[in-house]
Amino acid sequence: MFKGTYTAIVTPFTSGGEVDYDALGRLVDAQIEEGVDGLVPVGTTGESPTLSMEEHHKVIEQVIERAAKRVKIIAGTGANATAEALALTAHAKEAGADGCLQVTPYYNKPSQAGLIRHFTAVADLDLPVVLYNIPGRTSRALTLETVIELAQHPSIVAIKEAAGDVDRVSQYAQASDIAVLSGDDGLTLPMMVVGAVGVISVAANVAPAKVAGMVRAALEGRWDEARALHRELYPLFTDLFIDTNPVPVKAALAMMGRMEEVYRLPLCTMTDAQKEKLRGTLNALGLM
Repeated sequence: MFKGTYTAIVTPFTSGGEVDYDALGRLVDAQIEEGVDGLVPVGTTGESPTLSMEEHHKVIEQVIERAAKRVKIIAGTGANATAEALALTAHAKEAGADGCLQVTPYYNKPSQAGLIRHFTAVADLDLPVVLYNIPGRTSRALTLETVIELAQHPSIVAIKEAAGDVDRVSQYAQASDIAVLSGDDGLTLPMMVVGAVGVISVAANVAPAKVAGMVRAALEGRWDEARALHRELYPLFTDLFIDTNPVPVKAALAMMGRMEEVYRLPLCTMTDAQKEKLRGTLNALGLM
């Protein structure tokens, strides 16, 4: 159901700290025009922890409205509390999202049994679910056995795998038919070699045409082309994580004139040295 390049889109803010819906709309249009297959609003890259519930709802609504069915929208609706995840997901479904991204609860340390009950409750709302395994940001990793059990639910259709382990793709394929989307730009191509069907990408905010081109080439078996694009983009993949995501990607978009460089605390700007390194990479890729 979900394959290709899905941009984990940033949430722009004005200089006064409010959500900049005009800039968000322009970003949505640019992404679609440059060939991505879908957008993921209000994930980690969208600074979801600092958005109010009202802002969370409105960002999802605005992205869906601006996209106007041109691409698929996977709304970030995960939460620590199952009740909150249910409320966010019900809203996204009503707003017209094509699916939802459900991160592992990231503070309260549920057991695997608790995770199964949590994700099953969300999936019972009958909006396609993309699980999100990112143990580096959450309190618990989804075990292989848990993913295999959850994959039996008809609404749990994919997993965003961001544990840095290419081997997980093969392990999932041996025991289930769940689709795998890379959650690490630098591992997208290696994961696709062994069966992943795309990426939920940070780098696509900055270079959507190139990231989408790499993924499309891999899906179509044009491996030499995909490998060449991976090598070209690899410095960007690494430099977008020289500080905590989404700080570098928002800095890059500001350098490109796409939005103001504004964060909500506790996130803040990078050092000047980090910015210069990132600027050099953007220049080398012709993105400035």
